[in-house]
Amino acid sequence: MSDIIDVKAVDSERAQSLKTVGWVSYILHLVVAVGAVLPGAQASPVLLIIALIIDLVKKSDAEGTWQASHFAWRIRTVLWAAVLYLVTLPLWLLLVAPGWMAWCLISIWFLYRIVKGMVRMNASQPMPD
Repeated sequence: MSDIIDVKAVDSERAQSLKTVGWVSYILHLVVAVGAVLPGAQASPVLLIIALIIDLVKKSDAEGTWQASHFAWRIRTVLWAAVLYLVTLPLWLLLVAPGWMAWCLISIWFLYRIVKGMVRMNASQPMPD
């Protein structure tokens, strides 16, 4: 009986640890996302790189849990945003307006994905594939 209790305690500690790491990562992402959407509130991309590294390092710890989907969600969000920013970079060469509009849309999409992930993590729900 004590072995079962010990396993449950370890699983509970692991789940709580993963949730804490997830919240730290989501908050770092959120700071960057809000900074990207609000004019004059630019956050350092270093925060995003730190969050991405945290997610990449801790992703394997979450395998087999509902939290694994959150790690994958955050990693995919950052990678897709990076690709979209790079693909739309030439729009800035045409005129400022097309580049600005594209990057605003990407930033709003990024913010939406981070908030959606935070809401689902708060409800202890996995992210959809």
